[in-house]
Amino acid sequence: MNHRTVVTGTGGTRPEPIPAPAECRARLERLARRALPVLLLAALPWTAGAQAPRTVASPMPSGQTAPVDATAQGTTEYKLSNGLRLIVKEDHRAPTVAHQIWYRVGGIDEVSGTTGVAHMLEHMMFKGTPKVGVGEFSKQVAALGGRENAMTNRDFTLYYQQIGKQYLPKMMELEADRMANLIFNKGEFDREMKVVMEERRLRTDDSARGTVYEQLLANVYVAAPYRHPVIGWMDDLVNMRLEDVQSWYRSWYVPNNATVIVTGDVNPAEVRALAERYYGKLKPRPLPLRKEQIDPPQLGIKRVWVKAPAENPYMVMAYKVPRLRDVEKDVDPYALEVLAAVLNGYDNARLTRELVREQRLADDVNVGYDSINRGNSLFVLDGTPADGHTTDQIEAALREEIQRIAKNGVSPEELKRVKAQVVASQIYKRDSVFGQGMEIGVAEISDISWRNIDRILDKIKEVTPVQVQAVAAKYFTDDNLTVATLLPQPIDPNKPKAKAPEGLRH
Repeated sequence: MNHRTVVTGTGGTRPEPIPAPAECRARLERLARRALPVLLLAALPWTAGAQAPRTVASPMPSGQTAPVDATAQGTTEYKLSNGLRLIVKEDHRAPTVAHQIWYRVGGIDEVSGTTGVAHMLEHMMFKGTPKVGVGEFSKQVAALGGRENAMTNRDFTLYYQQIGKQYLPKMMELEADRMANLIFNKGEFDREMKVVMEERRLRTDDSARGTVYEQLLANVYVAAPYRHPVIGWMDDLVNMRLEDVQSWYRSWYVPNNATVIVTGDVNPAEVRALAERYYGKLKPRPLPLRKEQIDPPQLGIKRVWVKAPAENPYMVMAYKVPRLRDVEKDVDPYALEVLAAVLNGYDNARLTRELVREQRLADDVNVGYDSINRGNSLFVLDGTPADGHTTDQIEAALREEIQRIAKNGVSPEELKRVKAQVVASQIYKRDSVFGQGMEIGVAEISDISWRNIDRILDKIKEVTPVQVQAVAAKYFTDDNLTVATLLPQPIDPNKPKAKAPEGLRH
């Protein structure tokens, strides 16, 4: 069965390859995903999988925390009596701290009709409480010499500050206040909605590649909520009400749906005491029932053609592949991570060397696979043909290279180089206290314990050439494949270039 869709879009800008264009903070997204050694790009849909059970002490009396066996990598975990989880990782190289609060709610939890509500609430979180006026949150952090921001993802919503360690109490006070006491003003909602709509136009509607990627995901999935853009469909934004955002806030922004991660020059016991003082007094509420939506089996290759003003053609391919569920028992996700690195994980990897430098078939090629998600993953490849070549040739070359690995495998020497790159990226990532917090948060949101992060790296080191060859043969079939192709249209030279809307934070 061959599915055909043609979409008409606008815009001629060229964002970075394989973007997540509907997510308004793409760079933070990439940092979050790269925080784990196994992550190469943003990916995608749902459910908690099996893993080594997390040992948690029995519930404590009101007002006390439950320490959780907390020794690995200088990391300590506590659970407050209201359900909030606190994870502290010590790094005493500089007198700074990263304070992050992760809500386990994102685009994956939305339903048709209110897509974009998670992201809209993120914007409203800066609109004040009875104690902190509109815009004052950011001003107070800046006045203390810190920086702060937020991001909405398919799997989570994150708020963070990086600041001198002496100001950690103030950061907790500010975050706890807006978790419980956010003000919803209709005028502020209307103004911010205009910012969000313009953000969507800038990053998706007026971006040829952004439109391509959005339509790719909308066709990859039939039922799974990863088919919706995190920023929301424009019609849903137009019809969104203030009450929709209020309901989302009351449902999900509760301590029993939050994880606070603190990394840097801190003492765990002192951080625990601060968390009790500021977060411990907040009341938990029952969470809405989360319902898994599973896609029906795909019955053949899907193809999407997108017409949009652009200078160059472009194509992107997405194969449905598994995510990591059980750190010890799974094999294929690790082999897929290594396969992605073999193809395009370093400067002289196969695709860049052969398609760009030697054959001069493509101006650029990219590969992305992310094994750490709440939902199932995609293995994504994209490319821009060089002058005189076509997207059909790019697609054929990409598929041919994977089939070559499926047939002939990879050499032990090539695999050794790839694994060295993975290890190096892990060491580099841990130079940042913020990156260490992201590493923990991305894993925990996807039900992978922080205790298993180093074990994941060990499992990647154990991947064999036979396992890489096996996944190349197993998953890269037409029944798993969706292809989206940009058909460039003339660019209007008189159309003004899109500008970031005033008030856009990310």
